Amino acid sequence: MIFKKQEKLIISLAKKKYRDKTKLFIAEGQKLTADLLIAGIKPYLIIATKEWHPENNLYIDIEPVIVSENIIKKLSLLKTPQKIIAIFHQPEQIFEKKTQDSLLLGLDGVQDPGNFGTILRIADWFGINCLICSYDTVDVYNPKVIQSSMGSIARVKVHYVNLERFCTDYSSSGNTIFGTFIKGENIYTANLENKGLIIIGNEGNGIRPEIEKIVTRKLTIPSFSTSGTSAESLNVSVATAIICSEFKRKKAVNHNRSAIPEGLEPPTF
Repeated sequence: MIFKKQEKLIISLAKKKYRDKTKLFIAEGQKLTADLLIAGIKPYLIIATKEWHPENNLYIDIEPVIVSENIIKKLSLLKTPQKIIAIFHQPEQIFEKKTQDSLLLGLDGVQDPGNFGTILRIADWFGINCLICSYDTVDVYNPKVIQSSMGSIARVKVHYVNLERFCTDYSSSGNTIFGTFIKGENIYTANLENKGLIIIGNEGNGIRPEIEKIVTRKLTIPSFSTSGTSAESLNVSVATAIICSEFKRKKAVNHNRSAIPEGLEPPTF
């Protein structure tokens, strides 16, 4: 049986002010819930229909509250409700200094929750385990971000900072800051190192001028349209995927070349 107090809590977590106050967030669906539990994210409350069963005898240290499908439909934030709604404690996000020696993503005012969730998945896929976000970037615990991240939220650290100050400090330590613009180095021919901070700009306005001034290397993703005209720009998550892919491709190519004994390199034509 679920209590009215619990119902009110679940409904309230659609709003950021209550997520901030309670330090909780909501996730829906069996796979997403399982991914978060496996990653060690601590559950606060789990409600589910009697048809739900933990995957692979997954250990849960709280007793799920069994409810009817009508209750799930009433409380769900999804158009197509799942068999489970879980409330989790927000994990502590600790910035590790060693991440400065790896590839990072910086989000400058990204507003769309779906884009942010997809960027989390992209970062996770390409082994980028830290996102640095401006304060006006959408809340990582927004339910739409959580759902579209498909569990990657459990593996990628997210930090909200004064991005201009962070970039200034980061650059002053000798680190490279990358950003994509209409005019810049062709990302497909640029020599890219697998270290630095890649700034991803706002969906409509791109990278703000204050941050642009600090960017060390400007890159561009060229259009190959043959029609004489092309799309004005790429979706921010699509652009992020291309950027991350190019950085990692260059690393893979360089690694494969270094593995070839001297004198045995393939001929060039």
